[in-house]
Parts: sequence; C-alpha cells; structure tokens
Amino acid sequence: MSARYDAIVLGAGAAGLMCAARAGQRGKRVLVLEKSDRPGKKILISGGGRCNFTNRGAGPANYLSANPHFAKSALARYTAQDFVELVESYGIAYHEKTLGQLFCDGRAQAIVDMLLAECAKGEGEIRCGEEVAGVAHGEGFTVTTGAASYRADSLVIATGGPSIPKMGATGIAYDLARQFGLKVVEPRPALVPLTLGGEDILFRDLSGVSADVEARAGKAAFREAALFTHRGLSGPAILQASSYWKHGEPVTVNLLPDHAEGWLLDAKSAQPRATLRSLLRDALPQRLADTLAERLGIEGDLGNTGDKALRAAEDRLRRWTFLPNGTEGFAKAEVTAGGISTAELSSRTMEAKRHPGLYAIGEAVDVTGWLGGYNFQWAWASGVAAGEAL
Repeated sequence: MSARYDAIVLGAGAAGLMCAARAGQRGKRVLVLEKSDRPGKKILISGGGRCNFTNRGAGPANYLSANPHFAKSALARYTAQDFVELVESYGIAYHEKTLGQLFCDGRAQAIVDMLLAECAKGEGEIRCGEEVAGVAHGEGFTVTTGAASYRADSLVIATGGPSIPKMGATGIAYDLARQFGLKVVEPRPALVPLTLGGEDILFRDLSGVSADVEARAGKAAFREAALFTHRGLSGPAILQASSYWKHGEPVTVNLLPDHAEGWLLDAKSAQPRATLRSLLRDALPQRLADTLAERLGIEGDLGNTGDKALRAAEDRLRRWTFLPNGTEGFAKAEVTAGGISTAELSSRTMEAKRHPGLYAIGEAVDVTGWLGGYNFQWAWASGVAAGEAL
C-alpha cells in the first residue's frame, strides 16, 4: 500500500492538471493518476496542434447545462484573463483568431509543459499508465490500479467524457458517479458533425465545399463557416449548432446571412436580365450556387420571374432546412454534452454535496462550452475551484 495523499486526481487532462497544480501549491500532497502514457493528450491535439487554450469572451452564456447558472461562480473567480496571465508568465507566444479565440503561436506542448511546471511547484506527483480498476470509500478513498493501491482524503474525478475514444476517452466518470449515487445527465456527442439522409443526401455531392452561413438549432444560432462532407454537414457553425440539436429536429441554415430582406426583388429591379444562378455564384462557391439554383428551379431572367416565386426563393435561402438523421458520434465529437449532474455539486467548490471529499471537474460535469476555447476555460476554472477547496 502506497503512502497516503491529501488528494488523488483521476485524469491528467486540462482540468486535472490545473486542479493538481493549484492544490499542490497550497501545500496539499496530490497524486494524479493517468491511464494514458503521457499527460495532456487532448490538449496536444486541440486547435490543430496549437491549442485554442481559452476565449477572451468566455462567460456563462457560452455554456450548456441543465442548470445554466452553475458555471457562473467558477468562471467569475478564474477568468480567461487569469489564464492568459499565466500563459504570459511562461513567455508562451499566442495570437487571437476570430471571435476571441486564443491560440499558441507554437505547439500545444507549451501549454502541457506549463501545467506540468505548475504541478512541480507544489506537492504534485503524476503517474501515467495507471488505469483505475476500482475505487473504495471508507476512511477516505482508496484507488486501485493495475500497479498499486493509493489512499487519499479526497478524490477528484477529472477523467473527461467519452468523446474521441481513440485518445483513450471512456465513460468512467459516470461509472464512478453512479457508484457514489450521483445523478448523471445522459451524455451525448457535442460539437460534432451531423449526418444527412433522404433527399438531403444529394448535398453529399458538394463534399469539401464550405460557405459562411448562420446555422440554427432550437433557439441557438451561430454565424460561422459550414462545410459539406461526404456524410453530411460540418464546419464551425454546424458543430456549434450540433450541441443544441435534438434527434428529429431540423437544422436551419441562412445561406446568405449578409443579404438584407428583399434583396432578390431589389436585384430584379436593378438587373432584370440577371439570373438567380448568376447572383448566387457571385455570393457563394460555384458548386453550391449551382446546386441551390437547381433545387429552387428558377432558371430564367429575374425580370421574367414573378415576385411571389422570388420571395419564396429568398425565404428558402434564408431558412434552408436540413433534417439530420444523426451525428458522427463520440468518435468525431470534440466534447461531451451532459455528464455528472450539477445538482449534485457545489458550484463554488465542485464538491459532491452528499459525499464530502469527492469532487468532479471539467468535461466530466454537465457543463459544455461552445467551440472556440470555452471548454478549456471551464477546465481551468473548475480545476482551480476544486484545487482551492481541497
């Protein structure tokens, strides 16, 4: 039996490492157990290998949860600017892309190295290649792996969700939650490509074509690029909308979000000899423009086309409806929606209300951010909240 620790953190991802660093620097003896052969593997592949490590605009409105207020406390106490200052203190160069997204100029390894250095400042110990075989709760917590058993006063679940299983992701967080009687909001893939069937399958011929659109699912709308794929729809706008999409519901796409209402009738007056196809080619990739023109069935000059038909075409272009038959699943999902119910946890400390000493942070919890650095910010913020409470 190994020596007793103040806390055991399960998972050396973004949230787990942040939690261990903060607790260790407070003088706590912390052990991080990671099943993979090295820490931070998801960090390393994020942002195309450059790690979109936060978003300047991160706030509660950018997150999905059964309790939309839960994330407020942690996000307010550890902000995007707090993490930026940590990055700058290590001399890591970064840049801002669209919509407040911050990326490393170099490789994502710099963020992992920074987190490991932060852990090394305190009483943090990281052991990789340690897959959890079981957890027992008596006087504290005992975690058994294939190598040994470890004891601690507190246990932090930071194992993430089942998205990207090829990286070793599993649903162990939910198994542990249920073991301790904590409710779990049904996990589902989020920030994931959507698949199409039926008549929509014809759009597969446009595989590789992208356009700037506004995609809407439920009450949420996102203005970014959409990408047609051999299976359906992807691209940032679709990934964002996918987190709000439910089976059986449509996704509505405004294919010309910069065009004011009535633009087609205005074009008829200004360019009566123009065709809908030519106007669409001016605004969209040619293959997409031609496909839409064929679907709308308006081939003649605008001047010879009735106003009613043009209004109907414009309306359809503004609200083109796709009915996805599913998603590409956890294998292609960037994150997991759902997870350990926030009703079970303190929003200030991330500790389980009915199990003192048990914490859950990061993606394991029912808090899911938008695309663009928001999920990392939740990892940092929830990790700090637990790390300061241990």
